[in-house]
Amino acid sequence: MNKQHHYTTNLTWTGNTGTGTANYRAYERAFEVHIDGKPVLKGSSDPAFRGDATRYNPEELLLASLSSCHMLWFLHFCAEAGVMVTAYTDAATAIMQEDADGNGRFTEATLHPNVTVTDEAMVARLDELHKKANKFCFIANSVNFPIKHEAVGLVGAS
Repeated sequence: MNKQHHYTTNLTWTGNTGTGTANYRAYERAFEVHIDGKPVLKGSSDPAFRGDATRYNPEELLLASLSSCHMLWFLHFCAEAGVMVTAYTDAATAIMQEDADGNGRFTEATLHPNVTVTDEAMVARLDELHKKANKFCFIANSVNFPIKHEAVGLVGAS
């Protein structure tokens, strides 16, 4: 039986400077995302589109969603496989192509996970577990562009 999970967010545009969208330069791209019981997420468009660089933009949030979803599945599969992870970082990157008419899309994302494990023998299992995490990641399964992985496995103390 398939399960359904439901999510709710509330978005409010906060960029009306007094004249609404009277023209393209008349308003700010600022918005807030409210999710019950969580801190407010302050967003804007990318600075390339007149946004505020101090706020999160949708493109960054999409990449952060891909990266964090992959990490959570990866850690899950490591725990099941007896692979002891003690540290995980990811400097994820993505490419968005913008057409001459302003239309655009992401063409790829690359995750760069650096994973520290407690034993050298565990490093050999990491690639297989990254592939499995990519297969299970809900966000990766929902996008129409490739998600690449350039992972590094390290051995360190717990």
